[in-house]
Amino acid sequence: MGRIKSALEIALERTENVKCDKGSIDQYDAKQKGKKLANSYLANASNAGVNLTDEIKKMPAEQRESLKQGIFDIFISQIILPSDSGDEKRLEAIGRGLQAIIANRGLAALYQNLTQVLSQYLQEASHYDHAIRQQYAPRLRQKEEELSRRMGREVRMDPFQDPEFVSVYNQNLNALKGNYQSAIDQVKEEIKLMFSQP
Repeated sequence: MGRIKSALEIALERTENVKCDKGSIDQYDAKQKGKKLANSYLANASNAGVNLTDEIKKMPAEQRESLKQGIFDIFISQIILPSDSGDEKRLEAIGRGLQAIIANRGLAALYQNLTQVLSQYLQEASHYDHAIRQQYAPRLRQKEEELSRRMGREVRMDPFQDPEFVSVYNQNLNALKGNYQSAIDQVKEEIKLMFSQP
C-alpha cells in the first residue's frame, strides 16, 4: 500500500519546477512605485513637492520603463472632463508630469490645446447651468406656489429636488459632455502613441 502524502508535500511537488523570476518581480514593483509616485505628485502638485525627473533618475536603469509605465497609467486615467477650476490645475499638473516621462516635442502643444478645450468646456458648462436654471425658474416658481397653497406656508425648492428639472439638466449637460469627451478620448490616444514611441 502506498504512502499517503500530506497537502504540503503535494504542493511542494507541484511547485518544485516553478522558479521565481526576480526581474519580473522588480518590474512589477517599479510599476507600483510609479503609480504611488504619480499619486503623490498629483497630491502635491500645487507646491511642487515631487520632482518626477529626479525620482526617475534615482531608479535603476533596467526598472525606469516600468516606473514610467506606472506613472503614465495614473496620469492618463486622470485626464477627464473637469468639474471646476481646481480640476483645471490638476490637469495642468498632469501635463507637466507627462512631459517628464514622454520625450516628444509635440506633447506640450497637444496638451496646451487640450487645456484650452477643457477651459472652454467649463465656460460652456457654466453657461448651460445658468441658462437651464433661468429657463426653468418660472416652472419652479409655479411648483413652489402650488406647494405653498397645499401646505399653508411658504415653500422654497432647490431645483435639484425636482425630478423634472434634474432630467432636463442632465439631458443638456450630458449632450455637452458627449461633445467634449470625444476630444479628450482622441487626445488620450495621441498621448498613448507618443508614450509608446521610444
